[in-house]
Amino acid sequence: MRSIAIINQKGGVGKTTTAVNLAAALADAGQRVCLLDLDPQAHASLHLGLALSDQEHSIYQVLTGDATLADVRQQVGDNLWVVPAHLDLAAAEMELAGEVGREVILRDQLRADNGEFDFLLIDCPPSLGVLTLNALTAVREVFLPLQPHFLALHGLSKLLRTIQVVAQRLNPGLQLTGVVLCMYDSGTRLAAEVSSDVQQFFDRQNAAHANAWAATRNFQTRIRRNIRLAEAPSFGQSIFQYAPHSNGADDYRQLAREVLGLPVEADGQRLAAAMSSG
Repeated sequence: MRSIAIINQKGGVGKTTTAVNLAAALADAGQRVCLLDLDPQAHASLHLGLALSDQEHSIYQVLTGDATLADVRQQVGDNLWVVPAHLDLAAAEMELAGEVGREVILRDQLRADNGEFDFLLIDCPPSLGVLTLNALTAVREVFLPLQPHFLALHGLSKLLRTIQVVAQRLNPGLQLTGVVLCMYDSGTRLAAEVSSDVQQFFDRQNAAHANAWAATRNFQTRIRRNIRLAEAPSFGQSIFQYAPHSNGADDYRQLAREVLGLPVEADGQRLAAAMSSG
């Protein structure tokens, strides 16, 4: 099973959108996918139509030892399951602060779980607290969504240091493997410049150090600005349910191909496919 944490400590960069729609795209491609919502805002859960009541168990009860992953996991589509979050997850940061081994609770729960999946995707909170540390300790890979603006690299060093420390002390196999450029406007020079800057940044880091981001690359697929991606959550649907022929659906479909190691279709092929399916 490939286990991937989708992280950025900045909000509003396409983190949850990427977690949900990449999970849905992989499921559509025939992969068995579990999406774990570790963000107290519970936006990934809401995006897929799961609005839990106060009486229903969520990832919060898993972290506090009152439930297992199997107890709370729900199937929301063909090949797609969600471990949902609830607003009470915000209390977990304080409640777990005094726990011995608090950083490995999720890892231990995953090891005890009998679910069989090809992919585990974790939507992390926009912070570097106990919840994010649990995700980093439990997975093998990190994907970093970035919005292509001039502050894209601002504050990134703290995230990279956190990944490196976790790799050194708790999870030796952890790697930051991919950068996903979201809200991309191909018509602007700034987007192209930031994309180049990000790649050069990681190239310099990789040349200078052997570290947890030595294999980082920009994904070839860019997630273009698309109003359908913004509308889909309010209907409790992935982009493939809400607007399957939109640019947003096409981009996440191509990103899933990259993640699976398949060639990305050229723009001409994608246009022909869209016209034939229409």
